[in-house]
Amino acid sequence: MTVSEDFTSLTGRFRGELLAHCYRMLGSADEAEDLVQETYLRAWRSYAGFEGRASVRTWLYRIATNACLTAIERRGRRPLPSGLGGPAEDPETQLVAGSEVPWLRPIPDALLAGADEDPAAVASSRAGIRLALVAALQYLPARQRAVLILRDVLEWPAAEVADLLGTTTTAVNSALRRARAQLAQALPAEDELAEPAEPERRTLLDRFAAAFEADDVAALAELLREDVTLEMPPNLTWFTGRQTVLRFLASRVFAVLGPARMVPVMANGQSAFAVYRREPDGVFRAHEVLVPSLTATGIARMVVFLDPGLVAAFGLPQELGAVAPAPGGA
Repeated sequence: MTVSEDFTSLTGRFRGELLAHCYRMLGSADEAEDLVQETYLRAWRSYAGFEGRASVRTWLYRIATNACLTAIERRGRRPLPSGLGGPAEDPETQLVAGSEVPWLRPIPDALLAGADEDPAAVASSRAGIRLALVAALQYLPARQRAVLILRDVLEWPAAEVADLLGTTTTAVNSALRRARAQLAQALPAEDELAEPAEPERRTLLDRFAAAFEADDVAALAELLREDVTLEMPPNLTWFTGRQTVLRFLASRVFAVLGPARMVPVMANGQSAFAVYRREPDGVFRAHEVLVPSLTATGIARMVVFLDPGLVAAFGLPQELGAVAPAPGGA
């Protein structure tokens, strides 16, 4: 076996979970992939000096975490609109664009499992990547973020985290307490995040997709919680409250845009949709990725990523095909 083959056999199976780790830290799948590539490049360059005093997994996480900390220092955090200001009260208000903001982005589940990874690695990859959690992690300073992810998501011992970060166990425990306290203010209570059981979850998703495709405000009203929020990055403007959200959808989405087709995908370990809109030529073209947050009491949140290019990351085409335009181009 060559040195290259030996390196690949030892390190390749950790790629998916390293990608998830970098995504939790950075909030962007593209940036996370870049940092994973950098991690493997740094690891390859130093492989001859790797003496095995730590496991290969720990060694790779140390490289990846330090690369992420450096990246965060340069760029800062990636928020959602609700992390930058309060909601708009009038659904007819002009939307304010935030094109310069480095927005939080979703990650396709398919990216997190390499072909050669074992089930334990896949489970580690998909733990702790829910959109609400990753958004809340963005509130934390970089090192607190790293400590909380390593301790609470990956369940590493405090001593191992201290060694990875070049600090003391006391400092790790102190950072973890502060991180947990701050996260509790930004993240809804666990019982509010709990999804319904599988049959109810599937029914809720099917009803949601059907209502959205039919522009059926009344059907949506039955599915949304009273305190539902709607966020649409790259717009800074966001809305909360069932009636406000429904009025916005009715007047600013359903009445303006062409009919929709909802293609189910998996993003951040949860069900989502690639949304295609029919344009005047009859072709359904990629328009957005919509990630709803399901709870036992209804849909609590809709994050609509208004970037047609995102659908490609889910292995989907930009167009679904043409149909005969309805009279008037509707």
